[in-house]
Amino acid sequence: MSTPTAIRVAESGWRRYKHTWRASLFSSFINPVMLLLAMGVGLGSLVDRNGGPGGLPYVAWLAPGLIANIAMQTAAGESAYPVMAGMRWIKSYDAMLAGPLAASDIVLGHFAWVSFRIVQVTVVFAAVSVWLAGVDPLGAFAATGAGLLTGMAFIGPVTSYTAKFNSDTSLSNLFRYVVVPLFLFSGVFFPITQLPGFMQPLAWLTPLWHGVELSRWLAIGIDTTFAPLVHVGFLIAVGVAGIIAAIRLFEMRLIK
Repeated sequence: MSTPTAIRVAESGWRRYKHTWRASLFSSFINPVMLLLAMGVGLGSLVDRNGGPGGLPYVAWLAPGLIANIAMQTAAGESAYPVMAGMRWIKSYDAMLAGPLAASDIVLGHFAWVSFRIVQVTVVFAAVSVWLAGVDPLGAFAATGAGLLTGMAFIGPVTSYTAKFNSDTSLSNLFRYVVVPLFLFSGVFFPITQLPGFMQPLAWLTPLWHGVELSRWLAIGIDTTFAPLVHVGFLIAVGVAGIIAAIRLFEMRLIK
């Protein structure tokens, strides 16, 4: 493994994106803005009649959670179908391995490219949060750091999951049974204290919940359930374990 060759893999992602960026506009930028308007401003006006969470306007409370969520969705989206394509459909990873690249270069290059995409979408959403939700600019952009950690905690695990299967049916199941439930029940829209007691410890085991907690702490100063370093450590540990697993699976599936 060498850093320059991994960077070349990330560069290939950028070169492809220059030709396909228009297709990502809705999912990466317009859809999150519409979600913030509908849930934060629309529904939020009803929530605020009885007082928003923590005494804050609901839209300001919601926005940092959505920063963590868009990071998760970007990481999952970029590590699912594109990885399946490279491994099974167009076999671009086989072509890379025929050159001076190792499986670890492919995984780390993919990790770097997706991390760039996460920064891209979270920075845009942070700007929207300042505009629509009135979040302090410094806090909003600090929350992009939590978003990056959140997304990085999903890149490796989703890449590993994708590498195990040959059919995109498994990817549909991933989004249906993992990504969407995490989106709904990890504290993005309401505090997990409103969940049944037995479900709350389950939320503690999800990277998205840790990212939401960290993002809100950075953006609007809400105290976290655990010490911030615990959330950071959890996200880093999951991300590193995912990368190691992805490298092993790529070596098993691609190197004959």
